[in-house]
Amino acid sequence: MSLASAGQPSWFGQPRGLTVLFLTEMWEKFSFYGMRAMLVYYMTKQLLMAQAQASLVYGLYTAVVYLTPIFGGLVADRWLGRRKAVILGGTIMAFGHFLMAFEPALYAALACIALGNGFFLPSLPSQIGGLYAPDDPRRVRAYNVYYVGVNLGGFLAPLVCGTIGELYGWHYGFGVAGIGMLAGLAIYILGRPYLPADPPRAAREGPARGRANMPLTMLLVGVGLSVVVFRAAYEQMGNTVALWADQGVDRVVGGGFEIPMTWFQSLNPLLVFALTPFLLAHWSRQAARGREPQPLSKMSLGAAGVAAAFVVLAAVSATGQSAASWLWLVGFFAVLTAGELFILPVGLGLFARFAPAGLAATAVAAWFLAAFAGNLLAGVLGTLWTVLGPPVFFALMGGVAGLSSLSLFALRPLAKTAGAVL
Repeated sequence: MSLASAGQPSWFGQPRGLTVLFLTEMWEKFSFYGMRAMLVYYMTKQLLMAQAQASLVYGLYTAVVYLTPIFGGLVADRWLGRRKAVILGGTIMAFGHFLMAFEPALYAALACIALGNGFFLPSLPSQIGGLYAPDDPRRVRAYNVYYVGVNLGGFLAPLVCGTIGELYGWHYGFGVAGIGMLAGLAIYILGRPYLPADPPRAAREGPARGRANMPLTMLLVGVGLSVVVFRAAYEQMGNTVALWADQGVDRVVGGGFEIPMTWFQSLNPLLVFALTPFLLAHWSRQAARGREPQPLSKMSLGAAGVAAAFVVLAAVSATGQSAASWLWLVGFFAVLTAGELFILPVGLGLFARFAPAGLAATAVAAWFLAAFAGNLLAGVLGTLWTVLGPPVFFALMGGVAGLSSLSLFALRPLAKTAGAVL
């Protein structure tokens, strides 16, 4: 059920409901990325896990949080409804974050966060479409605006949670992450009048409407598999790249101030919401001239950019210096983030726009299934960090991202066959 209407009140030129979803997601990602920024350090420094084991646990956890949305999306679409799913999922996640404060409860806490995320993650963005009329031109790029909210929370999280964790104890940082999740829940509950209502129960239980488009289905599967490969490299950002920031980077600036290692995890989301307005304006100008690249071309270019970023890190780490300048790490995040903006929000928009009627949350969850497999593969590849060393490992990640770029480029003819208005 849509809230869209010609006279609908708006904030910042968008429906008020988008602001509610934006802020809810911002605080949820504050809690998620706040915990994630500390996780590898917590396991290796506090729990004294071996690097390979910590990387594997990290990869498994970040994979499972993208697997549970498949089941959570189905439950939300068929029985629970998206609104109740968001509230239930957020409550379970908040409990998991607070549980992280107790060392023996590590795996139970990670399981709670993953379970709650399964209900929350697909049910929130799947409400965006209902805020707009089908022909509303703002709808196409609403997901890029929403993605800024994701990264605003991700930017604040390492600065707040990570700093508190490093200075006062990891458990306090995890507690602050839990408070962030509660803040997101409060915003969502108070802002529900501005959000689209869930479909009637009969519509959720009935079969999806419309005929299957087999070429389009094949296209989405191909895109999903390419994103799996892409994420295997991209997700090293919070894993092996974070370890390199601690061990292989000179973080001293000015008169002896050492940049906290968790602060570098804020660069990616900071650059996302700094670059997004310029990127959207650029695409709008291209669209006005009829020259905006098709989504698969954008995604292929984005993966190539991430590949280039890792190749630069490989070259820098191969110079033989005991510690590289922190400016190289800043440059890496700048190139990686620019590439990310061409692939991740664009891919999410594809899956959401071409979802079968009545299965919006499930289709979004299918997009996150690629994130599950990619994060799992990233964790497995992360175990090679100590064996290969930074130069060879980063070069390998450049090759992995490059493979994703080539596969996305090769899918463009299938998009024409599918007849999708991309």
